[in-house]
Amino acid sequence: MSVLHRTRNTRKPPADGAPLSAVDELSKPLPPRVPRTRISAAWLGVCAAVVGLVVLIIFMLQNTGSVDVHFLWMDGSLPLALALFIAGVATTIVATTIGAARMTQLRRVMRRRRAEASS
Repeated sequence: MSVLHRTRNTRKPPADGAPLSAVDELSKPLPPRVPRTRISAAWLGVCAAVVGLVVLIIFMLQNTGSVDVHFLWMDGSLPLALALFIAGVATTIVATTIGAARMTQLRRVMRRRRAEASS
C-alpha cells in the first residue's frame, strides 16, 4: 500500500499514562484502498505499448544497415531492424499459439472435472 494513502493514527494514550504498544498500532485496520478497475489496467497497457513503440522506432532508426538473409529457399536483402522485427513477430506468434493451446487444454480438463463432480 502506498504511504501517501495512509492516515496518521491520532489515538490518545490510555488514561493511566501508559504509552500505546506497537501491537496496538499495527493491529488497527488501514483505510480501504482505491479499487483497481479495467480502465486503469487498460490505461497502464496503453502507456506500456506507447513506450515499447517509441523504443522500437528508435531501434529501427539506428539499425538501417542492409543485411543478406537466407531462410529455407528464400534469399534476400533487407534492413537489419526489419529482419529482427520479423523474427520477433514470428517468435511472438509461436509463443501465443503454444499458450493458446495450453489454455484450451486446461479449460477442457476443468470442464471434464466439473462434469464428473456434478454427476
